[in-house]
Amino acid sequence: MTDRELVDLAFTMLDRAYVPYSHFPVGAALACADGTVFTGCNVENAAYGSTLCAERTALVKAVSEGHRDDFVRLAVVGNSADYCWPCGACRQMLYEFAPNLTVLVARQDRQFVTLPLHELLPHGFGPRSLD
Repeated sequence: MTDRELVDLAFTMLDRAYVPYSHFPVGAALACADGTVFTGCNVENAAYGSTLCAERTALVKAVSEGHRDDFVRLAVVGNSADYCWPCGACRQMLYEFAPNLTVLVARQDRQFVTLPLHELLPHGFGPRSLD
């Protein structure tokens, strides 16, 4: 799957987002080395701290299906004029499993930029930090 196809797949998740409070849908698509892709959308909650971001939704789906150390790319998209950057909590969760992940962030016009996760979370804390 190309970067463009991964971004386009993430855009299909916007319609599935549950966003009655922010009205800001986010979609994600997480690609594994074997070609498997897990999608996600944000799911809000009246107890705001219980809200789940699209990136973490895709990641939790992947881990629950047995994937743990083979994530290669993640597309994150939103309906905004600016790029839809992962929040700090998502950056930390992703770093736990894939510090070398490539992250593609897109804006509503479907333009996207690509950055390594370690640039989005420099000096990240992960499993190796506990050695």
